[in-house]
Amino acid sequence: MWKTQLHQSPPASPTLIPLSKPPSQANGEIAILPVQAEPALQKSPGNARVGLASSTIEAIASPSTIEKSLSIKAVVTVKHSAGGFFSELGISGGLDTITDLMGKTLLLELVSAELDPKTGQEKGTIKGYAHKKGHNEEDVMYRCKFEVGEEFGEVGAIFVENEHHKEMYLKDIVLDGFAGGPLNITCNSWVHSKYDDPKKRVFFTNKCYLPAETPSGLKRLREEELAILRGNGQGERKSYERIYDYDVYNDLGNPDSGADKKRPVLGGKELPYPRRCRTGRPRSETDPQSESRSGSIYVPRDEQFSTIKELTFSAKAVYSVVHALVPSLETAIVDSDLGFPFFTAIDELFNEGVNLPTLKKQGFLKDFFPRLVKTITDTSEDVLRFETPETMIRDRFFWFSDEEFARQTLAGINPYAIQLVTEWPLMSELDPKIYGPPESAITTDIIEREIKGFMTVNEAIQQKKLFMLDYHDLFLPYVNKVRQLKGTTLYGSRTLFFLTPDETLKPLAIELTRPPTDDGKPQWKQVFIPSCHSTSMWLWRLAKAHVLAHDSGHHQLVSHWLRTHCATEPYIIATNRQLSEMHPIYKLLHPHFRYTMEINALARGNLINGDGIIETTFSPGKYSMELSAVAYDKQWQFDLQGLPNDLISRGLAVKDPTAPHGLKLAIEDYPFANDGLLLWDTIKAWVTNYVNHYYPDPSRIAWDRELQSWWTEIRTIGHGDKKDSPGWPDLKTPCDLIHIITTMVWVASGHHAAVNFGQYTYGGYFPNRPTIARTKMPVEDPTEAELKMFWDKPEVTLLTCFPSQIQATKVMAVLDVLSNHSPDEEYLGQDPEPAWKEEPVINAAFERFHGRLKELEGVMDARNTDQRFKNRNGAGIVPYELLKPFSEPGVTGRGVPYSISI
Repeated sequence: MWKTQLHQSPPASPTLIPLSKPPSQANGEIAILPVQAEPALQKSPGNARVGLASSTIEAIASPSTIEKSLSIKAVVTVKHSAGGFFSELGISGGLDTITDLMGKTLLLELVSAELDPKTGQEKGTIKGYAHKKGHNEEDVMYRCKFEVGEEFGEVGAIFVENEHHKEMYLKDIVLDGFAGGPLNITCNSWVHSKYDDPKKRVFFTNKCYLPAETPSGLKRLREEELAILRGNGQGERKSYERIYDYDVYNDLGNPDSGADKKRPVLGGKELPYPRRCRTGRPRSETDPQSESRSGSIYVPRDEQFSTIKELTFSAKAVYSVVHALVPSLETAIVDSDLGFPFFTAIDELFNEGVNLPTLKKQGFLKDFFPRLVKTITDTSEDVLRFETPETMIRDRFFWFSDEEFARQTLAGINPYAIQLVTEWPLMSELDPKIYGPPESAITTDIIEREIKGFMTVNEAIQQKKLFMLDYHDLFLPYVNKVRQLKGTTLYGSRTLFFLTPDETLKPLAIELTRPPTDDGKPQWKQVFIPSCHSTSMWLWRLAKAHVLAHDSGHHQLVSHWLRTHCATEPYIIATNRQLSEMHPIYKLLHPHFRYTMEINALARGNLINGDGIIETTFSPGKYSMELSAVAYDKQWQFDLQGLPNDLISRGLAVKDPTAPHGLKLAIEDYPFANDGLLLWDTIKAWVTNYVNHYYPDPSRIAWDRELQSWWTEIRTIGHGDKKDSPGWPDLKTPCDLIHIITTMVWVASGHHAAVNFGQYTYGGYFPNRPTIARTKMPVEDPTEAELKMFWDKPEVTLLTCFPSQIQATKVMAVLDVLSNHSPDEEYLGQDPEPAWKEEPVINAAFERFHGRLKELEGVMDARNTDQRFKNRNGAGIVPYELLKPFSEPGVTGRGVPYSISI
């Protein structure tokens, strides 16, 4: 970066030169510019003029001195996006053919980093008009020249005014001509039209500053920019705005379309919940507690990617699967209750497919879903034909195996649920007056019969050999409510496993519980165990189907949505409201927050909304989101979101300074934990290097008012319903900040990747992970017809319990999209942020981070071929690759993006 030497210029007289104006402006205006005495620099002042920041008043140079100046060339790169202002003007090809843009320009104003040492005031800005000078397939170039006097000092920021009638996406601005080399200003932001909002956009240079170290000429702009991003909390947000504010989840239902469409408000005393981004939409006419729904949901403009990213990217694909593919399926499959008559009918989804109705735009679905939608050449009809999941390719009968059922608790897509059994007998904490006797029906005798020859129950607990999936107390309060809904049922459940000497889990027993009913039926509960006898064997299979539906619901509503997407949104809002873009912690977090708010808004509109995909295809039905709020209230703590503390809290690890990662695992062959801890430590090392560079001592943490306000706002507003709960660390030392940042980064990267990108691999063949159980167990208060069907055709009973055809195909299509990596995915540690590259210490730390991530890939590959690790290696077993950092595009079952972008 060029820095001026203020005391080397000899005094001289100012030179008057005419100020060039763009064609749309009046001619003949004169500005006085301090310029160099050499003739070469007197000839061409370009379009530059001097002015005061955010003012139309021009600054006049002092007549007492003349200074040297530099001729600076500015190149502005504008993204040529399919959905941006170019396409809205009807531009489909080369931009050089567009005549109505020829006179349009960008007004640029250079801002000095320092105040005027003589007056103590901000120096006047240097203005210039940038005109379109060229383009390629992706970008449009605007160019401008400035004459910058050396007394102007270092450039700290630049104002941009968009004189087009449509918004523009600015990638970067390069100022060339300084002695120290080109100055890069990374924008990557939408700039609104001045006709929408007259405020100019400010972009700061890539250099990081803590608040107290902000150059004097930028302090006011730093504070004003944050004030703009916070807004005033009033009115409905406009699409071009960049305002970040908080609200409760009061927009999931649509009470104006019917009383049954109302959904409870999530957030507040009754149903604590994280906050989402405020849209300011008007309230519902029939329910003042609810926000009205509209076709589009506001997110701050820079959080949107659908018009920037490629058409195959997540938001486009998810939106299209909901608004085009699902309606086509519902037309093709008229009977919403129709199940699959045979297992061979499920196989036909991968072989024959589902014929889709003819669309007005032929090939539309195929364009968006080339993996799924095929065109039959002889009829030109579209067919939805699913790709066979990797699990099915390796072992067609994988889903039938008890061993695979157990293995997936450690190496599947919900490895966050398995926990150690530490107390016996198992007891419910729910009120027995409402839910019945709290004692579990899983007795010591049942367990010791199953582990006969190994040890007693007490020995198993002492030696940490008993583990459990516990969906009893979370689900039981909703059983009677859910059973009043059509086409679904629910139980509270517990599933016990025994850790064998070869580190694999053996399923022991499943307990299903129904509480007392309103019509006077007492509590019902029964234990099912693996068996060789046909009746017990089929009951065991049915019980597994129910548990898998519970696990699918917990995975989607808690492990996935709540703990990653939902919990992260307040971090994003607070970061933009309280941390300046110049703040080093903003620069560190920014790549981990890209696109999350838009995918969350899309989910509120189409996936987790009333009658959306989740409600219509998962067991809890209309109570799905309410159940996730209960999980947040009872289970969520910030300090348990980091992987080591999560493992400790579930009894899967204990602290051990002599063990790798400082933890001794209860199950040594736990693929998610083994690979996750490698990734956690790698992330933590990078964050540690970064934080320690900017905060070498604790006092800098305490004095950083932006940082303190950021952490306070996350705790007291973004997650304000839990502000008095345990688990919030103090923010007093660099170690505190390292822990907080590492946790956030892990959740957005490793945690999300582990629960998201294997969804089609393990759920694409839905009998392996049914999302809904539609019928109760045939032995619970059975009718004669139910018993006869079970005795005569147990396979039909199981198929009837599974999702219907429309439910299964909708979920499979959505899981395929959610598991897909975009061609322009941004993977953890793959590319550095521009600001990191400009700081040598940080750039070196990032290079080490990147190198370590590449090493991890080799470590994970070696583990997957090591036959000692039976939970990730063996005949027909899919290797565990969900935490491998990098991936090619598509459904690969690996790759850890920076952020929650799908």
